Amino acid sequence: MGTITFRPDTETERALERLTADGRSASAAIREALLLAAKVQQAEALREEALALAADPDDVAEARAVLADLEPLRAW
Repeated sequence: MGTITFRPDTETERALERLTADGRSASAAIREALLLAAKVQQAEALREEALALAADPDDVAEARAVLADLEPLRAW
C-alpha cells in the first residue's frame, strides 16, 4: 500500500503529539495505533461471539454433552 494522508482534528493532533513525544515518528506512531486498534476490534468481536455462544442453550447443551462424554477419559 502507498501513502495515506489524513487530516487530524484537534483531539487527534494532541494524541499524535503524545505518541511522538518519545521521538518516534508520526508514521511509526500511526502504524502502531492502527495495529492496536485492529487487535482491540478483533478482541471485541471474539468477546461478543463468546457471549453469544454462552447464551445459546443449544451450544451450552452440546458443550455439556461433550464434557460428559470425555469424563471417563479424565486422568485422576
